[in-house]
Amino acid sequence: MKKGLLALITIIFICGCTPVSKMNLDEIIDSGVQREIAMANQNRKGYKYYVPRGMKVIDYTAYNERLSDTANTYYLYIDAISYLNRVIEDFEINEEAYYSKPINYEDKFGYLEIKKMDSLKYLVEIMYNYAKIEVIVEEEEINDAVFNSLTILSSITYNDTILNNLLGDNVLQFKETEFNIFEPKDDSNYLQAQEEDENKYIEEEIHDGDLIN
Repeated sequence: MKKGLLALITIIFICGCTPVSKMNLDEIIDSGVQREIAMANQNRKGYKYYVPRGMKVIDYTAYNERLSDTANTYYLYIDAISYLNRVIEDFEINEEAYYSKPINYEDKFGYLEIKKMDSLKYLVEIMYNYAKIEVIVEEEEINDAVFNSLTILSSITYNDTILNNLLGDNVLQFKETEFNIFEPKDDSNYLQAQEEDENKYIEEEIHDGDLIN
């Protein structure tokens, strides 16, 4: 009974009195970074986080995950090396973007950048708390996407001991990786191409399963 009441209070606190659709992006960011989520419903080696109601994890590998809501796929990247090294980089606002703003709250930092794509959809990139989420959405879905993403990113809790044991010398030999969560994508078709490759892979796997050896 107590757990159910606690969950209900948490949901009310998270959602607030104003519907997300009625808030502007600045308000969503401010409420998101100041929100404290005590519980986690996803546990991994070295970190844990909370998945909002209405979303689910599709699959995950080491520090890379795919989640979905009713219509869109969210790509989550955890930069454990940067976290352990406490890397901090400045964000430059992109005046040509639909929305571009740094995020700073207490000891956490990041940014939100939204770009309009040729398909009339929008690429939402939000980096915060040494993790990043990318998702392509319709314009009317932007607020929900930002709210969901920031809820996940804000809730991430790292376990330094486990991460140090897992990553070992990589922490001391830190180098910039091919995927840099601190920089927005130059190519707004990145996720679209990635999703096409994944769909092609799935189709090939299904086709190969019908072959007789």
